[in-house]
Amino acid sequence: MLKRLRHKFIAIVMALVGTVLVAVLGSTYLATYQTQMQMIEDSLNRSVYGSMDDRPMMGMMRQPDGSRMGGMLGLLVEVDPEGIIVEVSDAPVIINTSVLESVIDRVVSGGEQSGLDRETHIAWTSIYTEDDEIRIALIDTSSSDTILREQAIKDLQIVVIALAVLYAITWWLSDWALRPVERAWEQQRRFVADASHELKTPLAVILANTQILERDETIGEDAMRWVRSTADEASHMKALVGDLLQLARADESAAGVSAGAMRHEDIDLSEMVEAATLEFDAIAFERGCLVEDDIAPDLHVSGDPEWIERVVRILVDNACKYAARGSTVTVRLSGSSGHPILAVHNMGSPIDAEDLPHVFERFYRTDEARSREAEGGFGLGLAIAKGIVDAHGGKISVSSTEEEGTTFTVAF
Repeated sequence: MLKRLRHKFIAIVMALVGTVLVAVLGSTYLATYQTQMQMIEDSLNRSVYGSMDDRPMMGMMRQPDGSRMGGMLGLLVEVDPEGIIVEVSDAPVIINTSVLESVIDRVVSGGEQSGLDRETHIAWTSIYTEDDEIRIALIDTSSSDTILREQAIKDLQIVVIALAVLYAITWWLSDWALRPVERAWEQQRRFVADASHELKTPLAVILANTQILERDETIGEDAMRWVRSTADEASHMKALVGDLLQLARADESAAGVSAGAMRHEDIDLSEMVEAATLEFDAIAFERGCLVEDDIAPDLHVSGDPEWIERVVRILVDNACKYAARGSTVTVRLSGSSGHPILAVHNMGSPIDAEDLPHVFERFYRTDEARSREAEGGFGLGLAIAKGIVDAHGGKISVSSTEEEGTTFTVAF
């Protein structure tokens, strides 16, 4: 539980901070991109609207005071309507002939007034001159593309390094923040385990004494009723102590506190579920329902046989206990070895939607029909099942509606 809580805490912090970091760096990259695009557009416009004689360097225009405006290097070309080059400006930049011909073809034949090709690092724009010729301004965008690429790499490096540092800090903070919770949980778990263990001896004595008294023929019938009542309650208490000890062991195994509390053996789950189904046939018959199974053969899992069998028995027993008279309880096992899925379904009074999230909580009771007085339970069966499934790294869930009935599903 604490391990999942820590992972959830780290995931939330990483997601929040990572989203903010990506948004900030993304906005700066977008601003740089827009700046570069504006520079390209300005250089092209200044170039294409100038004169051929005054444009040896694309994007360089003379100010009224005689100084030059900065821009990008490129070439100015004039072609006739057929795409034949009429004039080319002098410029300190070389543009591949095939690239130039491709741009001219796209302008003349394709009707593209402007464009940008990242692969060849060329941007262009065109206008019609007074002589019905087409003036095309081309610039080399290599420097702009390099700036954008370097910033993208730098931003990616910042994100990776920042998230790595954040992960380390968050892990340390989660360990520090959860330390009191972990201490309290450990104390509670130890108290439950120790108290349950200590209660076993006096309960054994009480049960032994009541058994002796029950065999004493000198005790009158009125007094014997109290003896039997004491024996019944002591038996209930013994079962409760056993359930609490099972929960404590499952908690230890799930938390990795005591690896020896749970055995790891190869289990023929198909055989185990089939045996449990046959065992509950008679019980279901007494309760006025039937049990049917659909079990895939030869499905195996690794775990503690006694614990896994306890899960199967709890689910089948619950299904029979709350099934409507005359209905059928279905036990289905499917999947593949190592990843089987057990589903136990019955038709009966559905679990209310507001109770579904709480059915696996300890001592939780949904209604009077699911109380100890009605069925003799303590509200720990499903909690034990969940604890055992969690300890084996599986997942247990429940769905319940009036139309579909109630289904408990275990994915090992």
